[in-house]
Amino acid sequence: MIGEIKDVTATAAGSTNVIDKVATFVAAAKAATVDGLTWVEFGQLMLALLHLTVESLDAVTGMTGAEKKAMALDGVARLFDALADRAVPLAAWPVWIVVRPSVRALVLAIASGAIEHLLPMIREKA
Repeated sequence: MIGEIKDVTATAAGSTNVIDKVATFVAAAKAATVDGLTWVEFGQLMLALLHLTVESLDAVTGMTGAEKKAMALDGVARLFDALADRAVPLAAWPVWIVVRPSVRALVLAIASGAIEHLLPMIREKA
């Protein structure tokens, strides 16, 4: 799966603006996970998307930090909505339907914290 994540990231990195990068990343991730994925793989995809968006948004001028963070979180929300259902076994669907909104909120909270930690790392690398 790590190779597929690199392929997905490389595909998305070729886009010119952040919105296109997120859309390309989500589409490539959907295509790469047709057979399903684990929660660990979903987490790896989420971190790869966050790294891509935070790095891209850091170079954007004319937006506040809060606006950039909201845009990055929107990308994670799109990824969750597109792929999270693939990580749930069929037998767990009755429970998943009930807990999905809470899990989505938890994933977005984790992503929010991850953004705060990724930004200094990305700036240090540049």
